[in-house]
Amino acid sequence: MTALPSLDRVREAGAALAAEASRFSGYGWMRGTSGNLSVVVERDPLVLAVTASGLDKSLLTDADVVLIDADGRAIDPDDHRPPSAESGLHAHIAARTGANAVFHVHAFDAVVAGHRWPGGVEIRDMEMLKGIGHLADDETVTIPVIRNHQDMSVEAGWFNEVYRPATPEVPEVPALIVANHGMYAWGSDVAAARRHLEITEWLLRFAVATR
Repeated sequence: MTALPSLDRVREAGAALAAEASRFSGYGWMRGTSGNLSVVVERDPLVLAVTASGLDKSLLTDADVVLIDADGRAIDPDDHRPPSAESGLHAHIAARTGANAVFHVHAFDAVVAGHRWPGGVEIRDMEMLKGIGHLADDETVTIPVIRNHQDMSVEAGWFNEVYRPATPEVPEVPALIVANHGMYAWGSDVAAARRHLEITEWLLRFAVATR
């Protein structure tokens, strides 16, 4: 059985996720109970704190997280709350990319972009691309799109098909659109995941508005 992290560490993670959820709810990206956020609290073996399912994301507290393992399964036998339905994909993204924070929201323009460009959303010559580690000119960046599925192991396989790890020449694209659903973004910590989410959403909103 996976050892549980300290309560202080879990509450610290919960407080950080509650603050981010409140921020994103204010943007209209986590309406009602939609969306979910996670942070890694242990890397080996992998343990994440993920927002609990079925809660109004604008009203979370530091206690409103569930601990999951690398397969997205709850690991605290004393906590009977269900983790988010997307927990398995959170864990997979954290393991595959090395990210320590993974954010999933239902930003409207991301859903429109995924519907309009199911093969991926190409963006170039935009100053805001610097915010996700890419060049502001002479580089085409593609925000990948995968289909929606209720089985996170299926989505994880599709994620592997479109994800390109960073190389010395080309940084990764730290974001993903799930068609007819929402978007994910991730980063080395909460601040980086927030930045990647906000920048990518802005770029998608521009694409939807101008093409």
